[in-house]
Amino acid sequence: MRIRKVLVTAANPRQRTLPLQTLIDQAGEPKSALQVVLEEAAGAGIEEFAVVVCPGDEAAYAEACGALRSRVRFIVQDTPRGYGHAVLSGQGFVGDEPFLHLVGDHLHVARSKTSCARQLIDVAVAANAPVSAVQPTRESQLTSFGAVGGRLVSGDQPLYQVEAVLEKPTPTIAEQQLLVPGLRAGFYLCFFGMHVLGPELFSILDEQQRAAPDRPLGLSPALHTLAARRRYLAFTVAGRRFDIGAPYGLLFAQLALSLSGRDRDRVLTQLVELLAVRADES
Repeated sequence: MRIRKVLVTAANPRQRTLPLQTLIDQAGEPKSALQVVLEEAAGAGIEEFAVVVCPGDEAAYAEACGALRSRVRFIVQDTPRGYGHAVLSGQGFVGDEPFLHLVGDHLHVARSKTSCARQLIDVAVAANAPVSAVQPTRESQLTSFGAVGGRLVSGDQPLYQVEAVLEKPTPTIAEQQLLVPGLRAGFYLCFFGMHVLGPELFSILDEQQRAAPDRPLGLSPALHTLAARRRYLAFTVAGRRFDIGAPYGLLFAQLALSLSGRDRDRVLTQLVELLAVRADES
């Protein structure tokens, strides 16, 4: 298995401006969130890039790509027919190859020198199987993410055989269907915004779209079907995801980037000073 292509989805009409937001990256350079996402993919060995966008957003997104602009293809999702439909829109670009899939409103900060995308790709290549990155997540946040249930299959790394996938389940449903032996009580394996998937996913999405053409097409139901048809894994990446569309999400993402980068000491000093001022005022 060789992963050469990345498909980034950024066509949710309610979140279309999030990937265009500017942050300071770990090297202290101002960049759009989209550029940070694309550069992580490039650093993991990706050679071809495609971004699914809303109609009319191509120019703004092209500007946000930075130095990678000439290597990025834009795919327009003409109508907002769901996350799964946005992924399906990339079938012509992906072809019959496995691919890395990222979402444009999630940033990732690794806990080591190996990026989150590189970690995931290495696991997928070694396992020769589709793999979704996951992160143990408190049950109070379940309604913001897709989540998986399954069993641990490797003792030397946090790798799981996926048996079920649900989109934004309630804690009650998750407790019934998504328990993972060995995980801390009150935590579930939620998607990280990063997947390595194979072209068979497009066949499943197409089947589900034909079965219910008037309903939004989701990705989680397709991944649930994928788990029933073949070996499909989840991997707990050594890092953290930051949904920049969540309340204070952009702030937390910026802090995480800053505290793992060149200006860590400067940012820490300013945070301590700010907290000291607030303490004095109270």
